[in-house]
Amino acid sequence: MSPLHLSFYSAFVFSGLGLAFHRTHLVSALLCLESMMLSMFVGLSMWSIETQTPSFTMVPILMLTFSACEAGTGLAILVASTRTHGSDHLHNLNLLQC
Repeated sequence: MSPLHLSFYSAFVFSGLGLAFHRTHLVSALLCLESMMLSMFVGLSMWSIETQTPSFTMVPILMLTFSACEAGTGLAILVASTRTHGSDHLHNLNLLQC
């Protein structure tokens, strides 16, 4: 395994661990999700360059589009929860109270 692949895999794993263990604010959860998407984008980009197949060159762009939609939705949820609950703490968000 090359050092480049190891860095992308470790970035994905560390952002997943950050998402699992630091669940106090919604902003930190969104940031961890975005770093996971960024490492997946870079990994898919490098994979399509290494395999040199023209059919896979659109896959990273498509995934980046879905990542932008996910970020917009997450920020909309962040603004809505901050307006209704007063903060972005995840312990304030309970689905049983809706």
